[in-house]
Amino acid sequence: DPRIATVLIPRSRLRRRIAALAAAIARDCAGLPGLTLAIVLALWHLLTAVTGVISPARFATPAEVGLALKQIAIDGYGNARLHEHVLRSVLLVTMGFVVASSVGVALGLAMGASRVVEAFVNPIFLVLRPIPPLAWIPLAIVWLGLGDAAKMMVIFVSAFVPSVINSYTGVRQIDKPIFEAAAMLDITGARYWREVLIPGALPSIFTGLRLSLQASWTTLVAAELVGAVAGLGSILNQAAQDIYPAMILVGMISVALCGWLMTMGLGWLEKKVMPWKAIA
Repeated sequence: DPRIATVLIPRSRLRRRIAALAAAIARDCAGLPGLTLAIVLALWHLLTAVTGVISPARFATPAEVGLALKQIAIDGYGNARLHEHVLRSVLLVTMGFVVASSVGVALGLAMGASRVVEAFVNPIFLVLRPIPPLAWIPLAIVWLGLGDAAKMMVIFVSAFVPSVINSYTGVRQIDKPIFEAAAMLDITGARYWREVLIPGALPSIFTGLRLSLQASWTTLVAAELVGAVAGLGSILNQAAQDIYPAMILVGMISVALCGWLMTMGLGWLEKKVMPWKAIA
């Protein structure tokens, strides 16, 4: 009976057994992503190249995508080769994301910690928040032209909102006894931020960072569709004008891989900053 086992087995031993069971399940499931990818590729090939259920003129076959990948990697497409497109887009996303998340997290923490800051900033924030990030593209072009500065402005707007909201929520979700203990121990100033606010809000902060990173990639691709010399969005734009489905898929897969790798990097940083979460 599980209830009897829970009583008889010391809690520490029970936790170790649960952890060992979870590790065993994780090892058994380690090959599932690869299997899923193989099944998707097989279905893709079957539906496009073998049966023709999906017309290759509308959705390219895996072989055609491979040829398009070879073309852009070696000969280039849309004014640059693949690695140049990737580096340009990753650089823009990284710069816009870092600036927006830094300002957004600081503002969100300040709003959560101070009713005065919240009362001053919140009305402005509530007015600007419903405006979609893509709606800022025309204004960014008017102000800053078609260069990278306009794209960074749009990325900043898209990444800023999730960082503010989640940082603010993280502070407000800290248990009240923690604030009472900090007041009793006379923890104030920078120490209060370093030892109370930031650690308590970290889980929500990283949730906001993941949302901000996703929004940054979405907005960048949309901004590059409007006007860009190079970048993953420009690949999609040029391929759409050329009616080149295989190259469109190359651009989409490249965006997905870049976003996934940056999200994995953010997850690694989260584990380093919050090692207790990985243990739990």
